[in-house]
Amino acid sequence: MKLYFHASESKDARAKRDALIARYGQAESLKQADAVVVLGGDGTMLETLHAAQRAKTNLPVYGLNCGSVGFLLNEYREDGLVERVQDAASATIHPLRMQATDTEGKTHEAIAFNEVSLMRQRRQAAKIRITVNDTVRLEELICDGLLVASPAGSTAYNLSAHGPILPISANVMALTPISAFRPRRWDGALLPETSCLEFDILEQDKRPVSAVADSTEIRHVVQIKVWQSKELSQTLLFDPDHNLEERMLKEQFVGV
Repeated sequence: MKLYFHASESKDARAKRDALIARYGQAESLKQADAVVVLGGDGTMLETLHAAQRAKTNLPVYGLNCGSVGFLLNEYREDGLVERVQDAASATIHPLRMQATDTEGKTHEAIAFNEVSLMRQRRQAAKIRITVNDTVRLEELICDGLLVASPAGSTAYNLSAHGPILPISANVMALTPISAFRPRRWDGALLPETSCLEFDILEQDKRPVSAVADSTEIRHVVQIKVWQSKELSQTLLFDPDHNLEERMLKEQFVGV
């Protein structure tokens, strides 16, 4: 098996990458590799998934945690790496697509494996109209922001905003408000993965909003559309005894 190793900028991750290359070798290019091994944290994993999309390759990605949380990665061990990759359980994830129009009428597109979030840019709360499949569901949400999370991203920012954890096999997306003021008791919604969401920014001159798809930020947006892309996918690899489905299940019982 030919592996291609990629590491974050940290000295620790780079040193471990060099040690693994010395032991297992390095594929000359992604095209010649059977799998990508990522050393770093969840941020590095997301960067790698986006790079793989730009390169139009769906090579399976196996992460080794050299960061802090490492939810999308496996425990770092140098021994038996090829066997671990070969025996790994796979999880296929589909990113969200975002199409955002700014105040100058320019349209921007980006994808997100975790979430698309809308955030107020100034001291005043944002006012957002929410439309689902061409039907207005909420005329006005007054909030610091809101986000649309994929199952893979439901344990990230979505969880911090008190959104639900979604099983990786769930065919839904989470729509979660961030510090909602009105309606005060609206906790968000679970929507079928086939839904097309549209957000209109109200009073955009007075209450500007930015849209962020993972790490791509568009400022001063007036309308945002979000949907799940079934034509795009990436495959993550996990050790069988600690696969992604099991991790997400355990996360729901943390502190119990």
